[in-house]
Amino acid sequence: MVPSLTAPILSEAFGTRPLTGAAPGFVLAALPPGLVLWVQDRLSRTEFGAPFLPGMGRDLLRLDLTRPADVLAALEDGLQSRALAAVVGEIHGHAPALSFTASRRLALRAEAAGLPCWLIRHAARPEASAARMRWRLAPLPSASDPDDPYAPGDPLWLAELFRARGQPPSTWLVRHDRAADRLDFSAPAGDRKLAEPRRKAG
Repeated sequence: MVPSLTAPILSEAFGTRPLTGAAPGFVLAALPPGLVLWVQDRLSRTEFGAPFLPGMGRDLLRLDLTRPADVLAALEDGLQSRALAAVVGEIHGHAPALSFTASRRLALRAEAAGLPCWLIRHAARPEASAARMRWRLAPLPSASDPDDPYAPGDPLWLAELFRARGQPPSTWLVRHDRAADRLDFSAPAGDRKLAEPRRKAG
């Protein structure tokens, strides 16, 4: 079963390759309509750059902060706002401020607010966390453009859900259907037991 990416929970996204935009791109495509608070710490901004707002296709309210602790505080504040549809934070490396207790506080705030909260973890290994869903994401060559074979088509990821409440670990090929603005999930070729094909994220 494909989980809902817009559920009001705390989720984490880890890139599997250095200096790729797989995790931010996946999270961006998964966001619900509406205004989204997007917060970065200094190292995330330095290493991965800031979202390019004119090309995002999303209504983002960006905050550039210095420390991971500041990012977590901004996310908690954002989860108290009724003007937002989701909150996203990018944190680089091992961050002592992001303890299990801090993640649990974020998870409870997200569920109480009814908003999805995403943490994008750059150059970090999964540690103890209260996140309800935890993803590993690798970029794949984009799909073919049906109108121009020399142009990039829809983005593709190999998405591994390695921890989720209420369901086993699963791996999917995920395509962002930009025309319909949705994520399409299918099982990787050659292993149809890993995930149910042709299911859509809600």
